[in-house]
Amino acid sequence: MEKDWDIVKVLRHSRHDWLNKLQLIKGNLDLNRIDRAKACIDEIVIVAQNESKLSNFHLPMFASLLLRSNWERHYFELEYEVLNDPKPVEINDLSLTTWIQSFFACLDQAIEAFQENHLSITIDPQIEGVRFFFDFSGIINKNELIEQFLATSDIDVDIKEFSESELALEAFVPAL
Repeated sequence: MEKDWDIVKVLRHSRHDWLNKLQLIKGNLDLNRIDRAKACIDEIVIVAQNESKLSNFHLPMFASLLLRSNWERHYFELEYEVLNDPKPVEINDLSLTTWIQSFFACLDQAIEAFQENHLSITIDPQIEGVRFFFDFSGIINKNELIEQFLATSDIDVDIKEFSESELALEAFVPAL
């Protein structure tokens, strides 16, 4: 079930994340680990740049889903990267978002909870559509759920690797 995200909840989660990041920087500075504090700042800048690119992608439902994903109760941590600046390409936001939500739900059911599960999504906007690369690492204990999901997928998916600890997919969503 999807959580209702009002502006107060979004700001509360965002503020919590920022305070955690500031505490990490402050802790490293207190320990005189200047290089580690600078590395933390560099990581924050990269995340903020990707959030900006995602927000400017003109896919508000999809962007919202990714931006709030780590605040929801998934059994994986999500990381994403938008390659280059988003090109002006129109794809079906609702269809893409629905597919991603279903993929996340399938993944949650297929992986072992409370483990080091990590999903990385690379988004490559192109003139003719958008290419997505999904890389999962962790513990997959119900491969058949993922196989069934991919076999009935509305989006054409190319499986690059699939094992008990890795899943690599490439998907292309054509422009409208």
